[in-house]
Amino acid sequence: MTTQYANSHGVQIAYEELGGIGGDPLLLVMGLGTSRFWWPDGLVDEFVRCGFHVAAYDQRDAGESAYFPDERIGSPLKTLLSRPAPAYSAEDLADDAAAVLDALGWQRAHLFGHSMGGLVAQRIAIRHPDRLLSLTTSSAVPSDVKGLRLLRYVRLGTVRGFTKLHFPETPAGNINLALAVARLLAAPGETIEQIDVTACVEKEAEHKVTSFRDDKAQSRQIGAKWSGGRLKEITAPTLVLHGEGDPLLRVRAAHDVAAAIPGSSLHTFPGVGHFLARGSWPAYATAVRELVNHAAG
Repeated sequence: MTTQYANSHGVQIAYEELGGIGGDPLLLVMGLGTSRFWWPDGLVDEFVRCGFHVAAYDQRDAGESAYFPDERIGSPLKTLLSRPAPAYSAEDLADDAAAVLDALGWQRAHLFGHSMGGLVAQRIAIRHPDRLLSLTTSSAVPSDVKGLRLLRYVRLGTVRGFTKLHFPETPAGNINLALAVARLLAAPGETIEQIDVTACVEKEAEHKVTSFRDDKAQSRQIGAKWSGGRLKEITAPTLVLHGEGDPLLRVRAAHDVAAAIPGSSLHTFPGVGHFLARGSWPAYATAVRELVNHAAG
């Protein structure tokens, strides 16, 4: 597939159609500092087999989308808890998805967001309710919670583990760093296939991006402040997914998201972590298909 670009209030947002033309439109929203190349091919294939026409995009400050000027900002965690004015707002992040839908020619679509992408997807559903057919938020914190209160969901030991990872900025170093991150994000005993992680890194290398190394861009993304509505305003049929073995975000986050969105469904998976490992792909795609079928019925 070929990289295409949407214009979001003058900001170039890269996106790509991944397969399943003719199926139900499904837009994928990836997490913090991570490009669309981190959607596993096997998971995309599962979505296509379930009858979806799949597209994914790079959020601003990731992948092939526009990057913003470097600023004197701290680590992503410090930026999350700070008050200074950010480079852009969380509303801007939500508008980027709407611009991608416009470029795809999709008046409405199903939305699947993972990790920070799940948080952004919640806000898209609040800000652009007329663009959603359904919402699936996966391994994400609730949009209603801000500042220090977010720490109730975060396992700080895993965050500290990230700070100890140091690998050279070489092709081999990038793969080793990505593998180390993936294993930190896996549930205890969960298998991470090296070939799956390597494929994501190699796709980024082909497009000359290494978003997962860019701390400044990640800080700008996570520092985007939300001043919009609340989860109770979401009207789209909603599914909340979370791995019970998630070493980064406590499963309590999913329970709180589901409790805040009227009529939503909650599905947690034993033995599944934060990383989208291949063992979870069929179950995740099937759960989204069941949500869509139920909503249509």
